[in-house]
Amino acid sequence: MTLPIPLLATLAGLAMAASQWLIWVYAPVEATLGPVQKIFYLHLPLAWWSLLSFGVTFVASALYLLKKNLRFDLLAGAAAEIGVLFSSLALITGSIWGRVSWNVWWTWDPRLTTTLVMWFIYAAYLLVRGLEMPRERKATVAAVLGVVAFLDVPLVFWSARLWRSVHPAVFASKGGGLTGEMATTVIACVGAWFFVWICLLLIRRRQLLQQERLLGLQQTLSASN
Repeated sequence: MTLPIPLLATLAGLAMAASQWLIWVYAPVEATLGPVQKIFYLHLPLAWWSLLSFGVTFVASALYLLKKNLRFDLLAGAAAEIGVLFSSLALITGSIWGRVSWNVWWTWDPRLTTTLVMWFIYAAYLLVRGLEMPRERKATVAAVLGVVAFLDVPLVFWSARLWRSVHPAVFASKGGGLTGEMATTVIACVGAWFFVWICLLLIRRRQLLQQERLLGLQQTLSASN
């Protein structure tokens, strides 16, 4: 059964519209940072769903190594692409936050550093997927890298708690900084971005499947000629 992508896309649009109202109307302006604090409602979901994307890449890569089914390889690739996109946006929005909060665009904070390392690892993963090599071999190499690369993901999640960090995640984990309205807005934004994330994942996976079929048809026609 095909998942209803148009329905999910409609829900994503409605959820994003509602989240914008919550951000700009419902949630109060933070006393210290002012309106710039509202970038948090974009930054947090992007960071969370990028980590989940890489988790999907890990699971799909492991399943490919076990079953040698190219559908798992394509799912891993689609999830990695979205993860790199979301983590890129998370780094950018985090830098904007940092410029106001810390007066610098970048600092070698444990959370920021491990996130940047993670970005480079998965960017390299995507480069491997673009190499010219036999299809099965490339899928196997990518799957191994997809499994190994995931080692950095838990490190990103726990880095702010394991080491000395000025990242807001440390303060938030201790129950500070968010009013009731802010917490409600955060939850709504995370939910809204879920619909965006799942739509992008399903659409990209479908595109890769169609691409794979076209390549197979092209090879068949070339062999017949």
